[in-house]
Amino acid sequence: MRKANLDRQGKKAERRMRRKGRTTTTVELFAGIGGFRLAADRLGLKTVWANDIDPKACGVYRTRFGTQEIVEGDINILLDRIPPHGLLTAGFPCQPFSSAGKKEGIRDPRGTLFEAIVEVLRAREPGRFVLENVKRLLSMEKGSHFATILDALAGLSYRIEWRLLNATEFGLPQNRQRVFIIGVHERELHSSARTREVAPIRLASEEDLLRASHNHHDLFLSSRGWKPIAKHLNRWPSWGMAQSGKFCGAELETFSMGRRAGSLEGVLQSDVPSSFDFTDSTRSRLHRSRAVNRFVQGVEILSNQGGGARMGYTVFGVKGVAPALTATPSRHYERYFVNGRFRRLTNVEYARLQGFPEKHCSSVSVYDQYALYGNAVPPPMAEWVLKALLSERVVHMPKPAQGALDLYEPTNEGFA
Repeated sequence: MRKANLDRQGKKAERRMRRKGRTTTTVELFAGIGGFRLAADRLGLKTVWANDIDPKACGVYRTRFGTQEIVEGDINILLDRIPPHGLLTAGFPCQPFSSAGKKEGIRDPRGTLFEAIVEVLRAREPGRFVLENVKRLLSMEKGSHFATILDALAGLSYRIEWRLLNATEFGLPQNRQRVFIIGVHERELHSSARTREVAPIRLASEEDLLRASHNHHDLFLSSRGWKPIAKHLNRWPSWGMAQSGKFCGAELETFSMGRRAGSLEGVLQSDVPSSFDFTDSTRSRLHRSRAVNRFVQGVEILSNQGGGARMGYTVFGVKGVAPALTATPSRHYERYFVNGRFRRLTNVEYARLQGFPEKHCSSVSVYDQYALYGNAVPPPMAEWVLKALLSERVVHMPKPAQGALDLYEPTNEGFA
């Protein structure tokens, strides 16, 4: 049922675009190996410009998509080359913000790569945008990091919505939680979505919101009771909306529109060379490990040197999902026990876990592929978010009982 909902929503979005007889043009910042590009291509969107500073990532992009759109270099000196477009995508890096001279709870984004995104949105005013980042964005510096991002975006002429999503909800057996932030320009908001009866919510279903841990449904319909972003001095909820310096949010406990992933076993190659096996040096350290034999967030942990959830020389099983893949070189050699062998995952298995074609990065070395895949936006996740953003779906919420409303107000106990 969940997969059917996902597919049905995508097909409706595609038919709607064809009926309107237009092709949405996209610009892809911090493009990497083109996770957003693959998703855009599948939806019939036309990418007119893309940028990344990593030569190896740009090399893969050129090999896969051609040389016309990708521009290699520092985005800060290329801003004036970005053409007009209808949709902006960016998996932007996390960078610290300065606390000098700013109001309480809000930092200064100047001099960061995020500022480049704000400049493009201000100058080009695309109708919609999608940003992607790591889960800890919601809690960094007691929430002030995300508050700075929301404050900057909500100060433009966009209605903002964000949601924390997991790759496991899109059929990928990887515990990869990422924050997606979308924005729709005020000029594109459907006229009916400006009334109190309906809310322009795209990243959550009625079922998700009705099951929210806080019962404040009226706040989803009108921004009159929203809280100032600058006064939220805590971790941010997994879903929310923002506009004109204010926000509302909820801790969503379900994702009714996704489809469950299988186990890591389903993506493993059957014939793996011995070069992926443990080295003699690594095998000699196994006797120092302690058995764990439990699942942590769906990841099967067999043993490690500390006996905890994530400590030195962890050996993972394959009955659960994989831990989040990263661009960190030391993480590429995480160890798995597969059919009686201790080995690392292959580059092909990395591609499968991220939802990329198996040979997407074949133009670079096997070693380099690990970092490129680990740093990428999974195309299935990006595709779902793009479909949701381009859809005209609005959420119809029932009117709550008198006195049942409550603004999202997290406690320290709730987020230990």
